[in-house]
Amino acid sequence: MPQVSIIECPRDAMQGLKTFIPTEKKIEYLNSLLKVGFHALDCGSFVSSKAIPQMADTFKVIPKLDLEGSDTKLSVIVANGKGADMACDFDEITYLGYPFSVSETFQMRNTNCGLEESVDRVEEIMNTCEVFGKKFVLYLSMAFGNPYGDMYHPEIVAHWVDRLSSIGVERFSVSDTVGSAQPQLIKDLLSILYNDFNSLKFGAHFHTTPDKWQEKIEAAYEVGCVRFDGAIKGFGGCPMAKDDLTGNMPTEKMIEYFEGKGISTGLDMEAFSHAMKISQSIFL
Repeated sequence: MPQVSIIECPRDAMQGLKTFIPTEKKIEYLNSLLKVGFHALDCGSFVSSKAIPQMADTFKVIPKLDLEGSDTKLSVIVANGKGADMACDFDEITYLGYPFSVSETFQMRNTNCGLEESVDRVEEIMNTCEVFGKKFVLYLSMAFGNPYGDMYHPEIVAHWVDRLSSIGVERFSVSDTVGSAQPQLIKDLLSILYNDFNSLKFGAHFHTTPDKWQEKIEAAYEVGCVRFDGAIKGFGGCPMAKDDLTGNMPTEKMIEYFEGKGISTGLDMEAFSHAMKISQSIFL
């Protein structure tokens, strides 16, 4: 059985908290996560501090992260060329992620631009990544439907993957932004993507209610997905979900599921337990 790669997403977990987490506390938590052995750590963002005040100190956090002896790569979110320029000032960062939505309504809400302008931003950010030796990840938001009434079908998602791959996008994180994905839709969409775009890299970024996490992981893994995003205890998630129970995919549940099936995650469970203890002082 292939080893799965897990990306821990404390940025997604923390960004919606209204009480500002002290910078030193963030640094302590992220450093504990770096010892676990995750494939990548989604650790911050370079976006408007007015839009996401919790991430306003990312530029202070990054230099304090201890990457010595860790194979985990740092990933951040950017929303435009300015954010990409700021992120590229840090040699420690490997991945720059951009949230591209197949829902025009959500794209406007999230990045204050439409889909065509968003394509232009993707090109700009990718050019910056190439100059500075960074890797680009496109978060494909609303990939399993949206609550706004915008037209949706798996083939629409495939259209945008085709369009974006034609300008050089190679890595996609397929996102269940509002936690609405059903197992059959997960299988249908990911099967299309894996079959029609087999040279590209796809991962799954699921949001979920506490009772739905396993069926989503099973559906994705059954059709070949081996890269999953999560957040300890399922903290965070999309504020547009309109469901207080919808959060990120719980990392500890994923680990339990995969290890129970004899599928390696390659993680240090002692370090993970320590990180979970620290998380209790972050997410009160």
